[in-house]
Amino acid sequence: MQSYTIGQAARLLGVSPDTARRWADAGRVTTHRDDSGRRLIDGADLAAFSVELARSDAPDDEPSYTSVRNAFPGIVTAIKLGDVAAQVEIQAGPHRLVSLLTREAVEELGLEVGMEATARVKSTNVHVDRV
Repeated sequence: MQSYTIGQAARLLGVSPDTARRWADAGRVTTHRDDSGRRLIDGADLAAFSVELARSDAPDDEPSYTSVRNAFPGIVTAIKLGDVAAQVEIQAGPHRLVSLLTREAVEELGLEVGMEATARVKSTNVHVDRV
């Protein structure tokens, strides 16, 4: 199982490393130390926490003034494999993305729950919102 440093987890959750560290200190997400003393978060724990965080009603600390780009780095939170097709769910900060692709593609990429992945979106329509 892949593990993430506090900094990597913060980037995947869309928060500062200080915020991720405070959450770990408060016990909101479980950490362990590696041989060099760095705090790490197991991928499955981070995946579960990212889903919980996205579902919470906590207001954003900062207003959004940006047009979302087409790349969404995040963490794989669910995979449903069929005989031919597969459904992969990625939590990228507050964004939940679900992609339908072939089972073969999932296997070739070696995708697993808790692993880091980037969802890339191509669209003929782009909507820009200012909150």
